[in-house]
Amino acid sequence: MKIHNGSLYWPSTTELFEPSANFDKLELYDVVIVGGGMSGCLTALAMVESGLSVAILDKRKFGTGSTSANTGLLQYSNDIMLHELIEQIGEEDAVQFYKLCYQALSELEKIVNELHIDCDFIRRPSICYASDENDVEKIKAEYTTLQKYGFPSDYFGPNEMREKLTFSKPGALITFEDAEINPLKFVQGLLQRLEEMGVHLFPYIEVEDVFEIDDQLEIRTSGQSFLAKNIVFTTGYETVPIGKRIGADINRSYVFVSNPINNFDDWYKQALIWETKRPYLYVRSTIDNRLIVGGLDEDQPDAPHSQELIQQRAENLLEKAEELFPQYNIEIDFAYAASFGESIDNLPFIGEHPTKDKHYYLLGYGGNGTVYSMLGSQILKDLVIGKPNEDAEIVQLKRKCGVK
Repeated sequence: MKIHNGSLYWPSTTELFEPSANFDKLELYDVVIVGGGMSGCLTALAMVESGLSVAILDKRKFGTGSTSANTGLLQYSNDIMLHELIEQIGEEDAVQFYKLCYQALSELEKIVNELHIDCDFIRRPSICYASDENDVEKIKAEYTTLQKYGFPSDYFGPNEMREKLTFSKPGALITFEDAEINPLKFVQGLLQRLEEMGVHLFPYIEVEDVFEIDDQLEIRTSGQSFLAKNIVFTTGYETVPIGKRIGADINRSYVFVSNPINNFDDWYKQALIWETKRPYLYVRSTIDNRLIVGGLDEDQPDAPHSQELIQQRAENLLEKAEELFPQYNIEIDFAYAASFGESIDNLPFIGEHPTKDKHYYLLGYGGNGTVYSMLGSQILKDLVIGKPNEDAEIVQLKRKCGVK
């Protein structure tokens, strides 16, 4: 599967970590993780900190899959608003899920600080504006709901938007204590720390099948085989080698990254920007003062091969960016397309397979992939070590939209 194509920005900001081969492969691992991107690395960290022996397998060089095209937006709000999620799964579970997302941001920041990972983690507010007048009531309803349950938020009318931004919309929901990150720097830094902690890293190994033998799992790959007590699939938007996703769509989206802009003084706290319309436009800044602008989602799973199409979509996104920021001299420096996954019920897939013991999944589908990876790593850690985790029920694989 071609999960991204074009000129990617994040690889231009860092060198890729090269794992050491200076270790002896274990006869039996407590946990083998399939996928060495964001989800895989955070899961490995949770497992090794619990005293488990861990190996990560990836069919590519680590971090060069979806992580290289990750938006780097970290938000507690989701593609489905809290008041809508309450209607879908009930008040208690919906509010708890939002709390998990909110707490995950602090957990990510804690990892960055405690492991001293240089990854441009910066706290930002988010602005979700009403794309048209019809969405104002939706925005207001969400603000009321977030306030009711204690989530830091605000509401801007058109006049307040004019005062704080270079554009105005009918209304906007402001959520505080979100963040931005360079996802590739973060994963590369995590990989280095994981190796120092004893995690065994195996690039260019593709898992082909898994068999249960004497209460152990034999993992057969394109190269050597592995024995493990547990296996965790953190394969992102790739087809999972074992099991089948139910209620998920793989689509593609387009992104351009601009030239450096002189300053963002008229951009309220360089807030992360997105909108109510689906598919939505999003905008964020980078540490070197570039714009990252994405959107124009299409119902196709693979990134297009056509560089001409990618450039055309980037120019379409440029027009939208110029409408929001007419004072900037914006040019396209990077343009790419990437696959992304969405679940029908807007929740990630996290948990043990319904019929395959010791097979676990962390598939953070949706616009909050990194946040889902963080909260999911903690849920899976508890499940693997046999510790009760009530939150696991919310995102379990047994639901109608899950993994079979």
